[in-house]
Amino acid sequence: MNDDAFLRPENDTIAAIATAPGAGGVGIIRLSGPEAHNILRSMFRPSDPNFRDFTPRTLHHGRMLDAQDREADDALAVFFRGPHSFTGEDCAEIQGHGGPAVLAALLDSALSRGARMAERGEFTRRAFLNGRMDLSQAEAVAELIAAPSREGVYLASAKLDGLLGRRVEELRGKLEYLRQRICLAIDFPDEEGECLPPQEFTAITEEVASGIRALLAGYERARCWREGALVVLAGQVNAGKSSLMNAFLGRQRAIVTEKPGTTRDYLEEQTALAGLPVRLVDTAGLRERSEDSIELEGMRRGKELARSARCVLVVLDGARAENASGNPLDVFEAEGALVEELGAERCLAVWNKADLFPLPENAKDFRGARLLAVSAREGLGVDELASAVRELCLKDETPQEGDIAPNLRQANQLRRALDALDDLKKAIALSVPPDLCSIHLETACAHLADITGLNSTEDTLNAIFSSFCIGK
Repeated sequence: MNDDAFLRPENDTIAAIATAPGAGGVGIIRLSGPEAHNILRSMFRPSDPNFRDFTPRTLHHGRMLDAQDREADDALAVFFRGPHSFTGEDCAEIQGHGGPAVLAALLDSALSRGARMAERGEFTRRAFLNGRMDLSQAEAVAELIAAPSREGVYLASAKLDGLLGRRVEELRGKLEYLRQRICLAIDFPDEEGECLPPQEFTAITEEVASGIRALLAGYERARCWREGALVVLAGQVNAGKSSLMNAFLGRQRAIVTEKPGTTRDYLEEQTALAGLPVRLVDTAGLRERSEDSIELEGMRRGKELARSARCVLVVLDGARAENASGNPLDVFEAEGALVEELGAERCLAVWNKADLFPLPENAKDFRGARLLAVSAREGLGVDELASAVRELCLKDETPQEGDIAPNLRQANQLRRALDALDDLKKAIALSVPPDLCSIHLETACAHLADITGLNSTEDTLNAIFSSFCIGK
């Protein structure tokens, strides 16, 4: 994107295709700016002979003209008068047929009549700059579009409604109150009642810190739904990890052969298991010796991924235990060591090829990890395993409608505000003068204000809105 894209004057009119690329039943052209009404009017030929002008917020049927004033589409058009519109400016939308050529012709017509092509996220940026939403709500627009699950939709919708922004402003307001009291104490040092007693000052600070910690807890709870839980398939070569990955995906993503060591690096795919969005990773099979440097590096990367995974599926090849003497699970020494290294609470042991080699009776766990039987090739037990993955990843942390879940940028600002409050509490304990304490308060307030965009820099705004799609 052009670095100067958002330095243009905002009294011009922008236009873009607002619907996703490709063919569809309906496609939308969006305009925003002072000439939106005139451009729409010049493109529109009403089907109603009594039409005089657009009634705001009302759909009107007619024919749309291309750049050469030829009829290009049969469409519906609607005009929104600012400030009662998405951007706060005069806006217009053309709802025509969703073919790429049709939409290109209509967009070209709007551009030829005085509009310019919108940049990424420019409609939402204008809504933010015109006070129609705060920055947390603007980010929620992109999060809602990209939500990978219904729960992700709930989280984004709550932020779009302004729940996060209102909560952050409530916390910031309490800190601003403390700043005011400090200013009074500095300006009127001889007035005993102008500054709050240290105990009350500390109590308000801790109340704000507790509120920030609650928001950060919401961020952690929602990470699975926003980013996808990292689920790693691990185990020895030829245990059936690739077959299990294909069974989860419902297609042949990983190459499956009888030759051990087919997967020498790792494969990653986005999917959903029992409704939970996951990043599913098939790693190189473990074995004691290998002369292949690529395979060795693949095993190293696989272990590294397993250490950071939310859930590790340790795949056991049931065929290896066919002629075992004693406890059949004892033959899986390397897998057992892996479970102990990673922690049984993060692992699920998967007895594969159960259609040919049934799981031993009364076997419920493997080194403390829950044990489930599947046949990856036949698809047996895969749905039950998916449900077990969801249960392990979430641990009863399923978000509910109305929950507040900051994103990564917002969580970073919350952590910085919390650090500033920790510094403030230390300063109070050391009886630091009020004017020096105010520095920590000012820092915490600034980080909270950045969440809602009250003091966000141009670089921050450009980074946020350049990640949006064009037309939003």
